Amino acid sequence: MSDLHIRCATLSDIDTVLQFWREAAEGTSISDDHDGVARLITRDPEALLLAEHDGNLTGTVIAGFDGWRCSAYRLAVHSDHRRQGIATALLEAAEQRFGALGGRRVDAMVLEANEQAHHTWAATGYHREDHWRRWVKLLQAPAGKLVSSQD
Repeated sequence: MSDLHIRCATLSDIDTVLQFWREAAEGTSISDDHDGVARLITRDPEALLLAEHDGNLTGTVIAGFDGWRCSAYRLAVHSDHRRQGIATALLEAAEQRFGALGGRRVDAMVLEANEQAHHTWAATGYHREDHWRRWVKLLQAPAGKLVSSQD
């Protein structure tokens, strides 16, 4: 898609991004609220990448780097714009960011049940590592937010 524009999110994008995730992303996260996304953008202004086409948000990926590990989260493309290379373009932008920061390997969080995403990740050169498991502990749920084991 030649007229695709990828840029870093700003604080003014938060409400649009949250609405987009409700429509296009698979699953939810405990951090899917205004404060969570604001913390991300404030701490690392280049981490949340947005893909836009004709001024409309069509895709996202969080390209987080903590100095040790590169992590990809929230790769999402709106259903009306899938299979047009947007996910690939977002991952290429994330990988360029990681490379510039000295990253060596990308870890991606992908829901087990989201088989469509498995195909997307595999098509872009990623593979599943079954010998690792994610261990989690919830520190605190935001006031009024229900927390599930999928968060």
